[in-house]
Amino acid sequence: MQEKKRSEMSMRAMQMEIDAYISQFKTGYFGPLEQLARLSEEVGELAREVSHTYGKKPKKENETAGSIEEELADVLIVSIIMANSLNIDLTSAFRKNMDKFTDRDAFRFERKDGKTND
Repeated sequence: MQEKKRSEMSMRAMQMEIDAYISQFKTGYFGPLEQLARLSEEVGELAREVSHTYGKKPKKENETAGSIEEELADVLIVSIIMANSLNIDLTSAFRKNMDKFTDRDAFRFERKDGKTND
């Protein structure tokens, strides 16, 4: 797949690509608890990179260099794998959650446009 096309992938296309990848293995998808453990591990790695980048604790000299971008991508991919294993359409789930945030939090924070809930 060309790089430009990959950068413009929809969530559905990402879910399909990951499903095609996982489907080639006899093991298939792991169960929900294994998926959650893996997701927790990836979030921990992301937290460590953010802490090293923005926190007061630098990496040790012998620690491998990582990147926030790479760790975020790992969290995304493992999240998609978990969604696929549970037959969750992430596009639909995203839309429902975004609608919830848009309605519930429309005036939660000070807005740039000056609108208020009054």
